[in-house]
Amino acid sequence: MGPRDFPENLSDFALIPRMEEKINELSAMAENEDWEYHNTTSDIERPILLNYLKYTYKRLAEERKISVTDDDKWSCWNTGLVTTRQEPIFVIFEENKFDNKTSWWHFYSFARKGQYEMSKFSSLPDIAHYFDDPAQLIFDVRKELRVNIEHIIADNKQRFPIPYNTMDDFQLQTFIKGVIDNAKERVRRNYKTAIPQYYRGRNQLLLPLCLSNPATADLALVVENLGAFYRASTCLTLDMAYNNARQLARPDRDWLQP
Repeated sequence: MGPRDFPENLSDFALIPRMEEKINELSAMAENEDWEYHNTTSDIERPILLNYLKYTYKRLAEERKISVTDDDKWSCWNTGLVTTRQEPIFVIFEENKFDNKTSWWHFYSFARKGQYEMSKFSSLPDIAHYFDDPAQLIFDVRKELRVNIEHIIADNKQRFPIPYNTMDDFQLQTFIKGVIDNAKERVRRNYKTAIPQYYRGRNQLLLPLCLSNPATADLALVVENLGAFYRASTCLTLDMAYNNARQLARPDRDWLQP
């Protein structure tokens, strides 16, 4: 593994000891944001931020937006986050000097764009890019939405809260049809209801599924644009949905809460 080889996973790119400590440092440095799960248990603090950092690196590696100094001693990339004063935050790595190294880089620090440490780099890399057409981020209410409800229930019933996950499949299917109709009407009234997410190289949209309270979403319906129509065949827990949505931007809190 050389200094200009950018593997798919952050753990292969660099040695980052005490990862949870580093995540807390980044959280303290960046704009205030809720990075915790509220519907799922986690063994670490700020799991959403950890996932954000891992998948941001993955996208930057694909785009090769990682700066390496001419002597191959230092590298950096743009986290896409900013300080409270709107200054971009980068992460710096130095050459891994361990004899038995499996990765070329070793974590050095997070740094603001204006910090002295950033002067090592003659040019600074841009943030990750996820879409070329902004229309991908908006639900076109003129298009048909085709929903595979049977598949949603068969593959995701365990994601439904009690008592819905114990309902008869046909009974739940009938119920979900009405819930999805409500979601479609809601996005017709307010286009911001549809929240974009990035997942496995594709931009998709998330619609709220409110099972028991019209003001509170319980799940997120994943909607994919297939050109002439939209297709939905799966749903996510709110924590899963927030993880994917946060990769693009901090979601509007109208319904998607971490």
